[in-house]
Amino acid sequence: MQYPHSVEARNNVTIHGSGDKVIMLAHGFGCDQKMWRHLIPYLDTQYKVILFDYVGCGSSDYSAYNKQRYSTLNGYAQDVLDICEALSLDDVIFVGHSVSSMIGMHAAIQSPHVFLKLAMICPSPCFLNFPPEYEGGFDKEDLEELINLMDKNYVGWANYLAPLVMGQDNDVALTQELESSFCSTDPNYAKPFAKATFFADDRAMLSKLTLPTLIVQSKHDNLASTAVGEYMNKIIPHSQLKIVDAYGHCLHMTNPATVSSIVMEFVS
Repeated sequence: MQYPHSVEARNNVTIHGSGDKVIMLAHGFGCDQKMWRHLIPYLDTQYKVILFDYVGCGSSDYSAYNKQRYSTLNGYAQDVLDICEALSLDDVIFVGHSVSSMIGMHAAIQSPHVFLKLAMICPSPCFLNFPPEYEGGFDKEDLEELINLMDKNYVGWANYLAPLVMGQDNDVALTQELESSFCSTDPNYAKPFAKATFFADDRAMLSKLTLPTLIVQSKHDNLASTAVGEYMNKIIPHSQLKIVDAYGHCLHMTNPATVSSIVMEFVS
């Protein structure tokens, strides 16, 4: 597929640091690459760090948005692969937050030669409950209600979701930043991404991920419990699980020093 602009412009790609090893940081739903600024100072002295915005997020080129493409996580995974191809990257260490963990998994299963390792921060392969064998945390009706709230009261939806995601006992400014990030994302792009995020069921793909994989879970996370991390760790063949004693779903923002040391240990 040909784009009127370069992939770098389309996905607002920025590069930090100049190390030999390449780390790609992929933001979660309702966010953009700015959310990684807390982590970058720990990484850019040793690594070349690639940041980007998915199409429909942040400062990406919204004219490149294709509703069909971005209705599933595969479309976002294609953004990742397009960027790797455009920058001639290989042996990429991919670090994904939340849904980007699964997006990275899609990309790595499709093109394993591009990636060296995967690090997942607060991942979940499925947010839905399928009792008794799997507890993703949410009943389908609850998630449908959350998506419908986006239509009825978008600001109210952001006000409700941001503190839930950021978690208690964390800096109020971080919750406000997440809330404003949610609010600044056009619902026309946010709603399909939300559906693709919250209704995906990628449990069957976990066993196909052959790369060394790090799972970093928050001990007190309203969106992805430690049981979800333990479930993933059992099924992904070459995985390791680290649980951080913290609150919230955004460890890269609330606990960047801890997350960076865990990731760097895994990378080295």
